[in-house]
Amino acid sequence: MFDFGLRIRQLREARNMSQEELGRRVGRSKPVISSYENNIKTPTLEVLISISNVFNVSLDYLVGIEKKEALYLNNLNDTQTEILKLIYEEFTDNSIKAKELSNRQQKILSMLLVEFLNS
Repeated sequence: MFDFGLRIRQLREARNMSQEELGRRVGRSKPVISSYENNIKTPTLEVLISISNVFNVSLDYLVGIEKKEALYLNNLNDTQTEILKLIYEEFTDNSIKAKELSNRQQKILSMLLVEFLNS
């Protein structure tokens, strides 16, 4: 059986966030967040949406329908999104087994350096 309160607690703790901070970000008090984490109260849909936005996860993941956490690129610029797509392609391309950096790997590293220096 899925433990909704545990999911919220795990997401919150993984981001080093206090109950008070989460409450502030979703417009609820620390005791209310505690009651969600202890499965005493169930948040409204509005609060669920706020929590999913704070943690950048889907509602399906938050409520246990989806088992894996997804990566959302909402707050990234076009270059950052492109870098992450290239990294994904690199990790899922099983044909690369070289002992040197490929052209794509070199491009990723170069883009990362430029982006970090511009941040």
